[in-house]
Amino acid sequence: MNLRVRFAPSPTGYLHVGGARTALFNWFVARQARKTDPEGSAFILRIEDTDRERSTQEMVDAIVEGMEWLGMDWDEGPFFQADGAERHRAEALRLLDEGKAYRDFTTPEELARLREEDPDQVIAFPRKRAREMGPEEAARRAEAGEPHAIRFRVPPGETVWDDRVHGATRFNNADIEDLVILRTDGSPTYNLAAVSDDAEMEINLVIRGDDHLSNTPKQILLYQALGYPVPAFAHLPMILGPDGKRLSKRHGATAVGQYAERGILPQAMMNFLALLGWSPGTDQEVMTPDELVEQFSLDRVVKKSAVFDEDKLLWLNGQHLARMSGEALAREVVDRLERLRETARTRVDRDPEWFASLMELLKPRSRSLDDLARTARPYLAQEIVYDPAAVKKHWARDPEAAAGHLEALRERLEDVEWTEEALEEELRALAAQREVGAGKLIHPLRVALVGEAVSPGIFEVLVLMGQERSLARMSAAVTRIRSGRIGEGAAETSES
Repeated sequence: MNLRVRFAPSPTGYLHVGGARTALFNWFVARQARKTDPEGSAFILRIEDTDRERSTQEMVDAIVEGMEWLGMDWDEGPFFQADGAERHRAEALRLLDEGKAYRDFTTPEELARLREEDPDQVIAFPRKRAREMGPEEAARRAEAGEPHAIRFRVPPGETVWDDRVHGATRFNNADIEDLVILRTDGSPTYNLAAVSDDAEMEINLVIRGDDHLSNTPKQILLYQALGYPVPAFAHLPMILGPDGKRLSKRHGATAVGQYAERGILPQAMMNFLALLGWSPGTDQEVMTPDELVEQFSLDRVVKKSAVFDEDKLLWLNGQHLARMSGEALAREVVDRLERLRETARTRVDRDPEWFASLMELLKPRSRSLDDLARTARPYLAQEIVYDPAAVKKHWARDPEAAAGHLEALRERLEDVEWTEEALEEELRALAAQREVGAGKLIHPLRVALVGEAVSPGIFEVLVLMGQERSLARMSAAVTRIRSGRIGEGAAETSES
């Protein structure tokens, strides 16, 4: 059987984490289905823009861009819900003609007063009033231009469905208020529009968040009243922040575009979102988009809310960074180098292998593209910025020893073959000559070269930085230490 699913975001905000996860789960099942049914199965994008006051083209563009960044494509659409408004209205009027809906002249003020005075009567009040008024009187008042809404008449009984995540789910219809399907201004409400559009698009599986669970019995009743096939439903667990509360802006970035700006890879974000409420059933956590499509199953979606763990996202991002080639990373990092962007572009054009090697050297310690850009700067910049904590630990405790070690090392390395093996041999020989451990030379040298206490292997750093720049950095460090300006921020060297 063909499978038709849809993602139907509201363009009143950016593509947020919860929406992106919902879109992905729909995309996964659709891509699986299209392997066996490429013509009939489809993933459809529908923009639910019936909230005209809050919907903007900017938000539509942001949603589309967010989906494209994550690597999702769609087979049909984007369609806009507002384009179906006449069909929605016609179906509301059909329900009215068939006695499955009624005109409601109750004002919002009356309902608000009733909620305060007798909240138990709120559900029954509109229907009771309509029954007392009668359809003929209601039609006469409507023809006279009196404002009114149209409400769906919820039938008695129970609404039950077999949810693909929650299993058998049931609602007592007596607890469901007769829902407004057409507002006083003639515009359709969400539940009617969604049912009408899903039926029009032949959607047969609705995958969405748990926050829509209470809408489902209303929509099932509307499908049945309109004579449409009822699709299957799968409601995904909510995403919570680390504090156990619903994910919101207070937890940091929640729009996927913000994570892109912070250097998260799209394949890592897809991997992370897939694991929010789903498991492949194995210990595997790092997965490519193709692996996710292959292994995803609604049967392994859990009912329990998922927790958004940003540390886990960064870890996954680091794993995906490590899988990328140096050449691919170079293309991603260049534009993140800000003031050094043109320098980096020139270096890539002139010596792409060197820049790719730099990325290979730095990626094991990086968890984001921003990390890579930050740690690449010392290899490109004319200025070296010293981390105060690194300076305090490896220079300031014994300035004379640090300067002496660096000066001696610079002299020793001036005429050495610039390979890792030769550099290590000379450094260790000098340490033995000065009767200190190799670390007494390596730690001050690392600060001199990259400005920090941590870096890749020091001999790899020396080779990649090159002899001229490395020696210039050592000289600048000795000058800085002996001048007593250890605590200052940046130093410009004489390197070219």
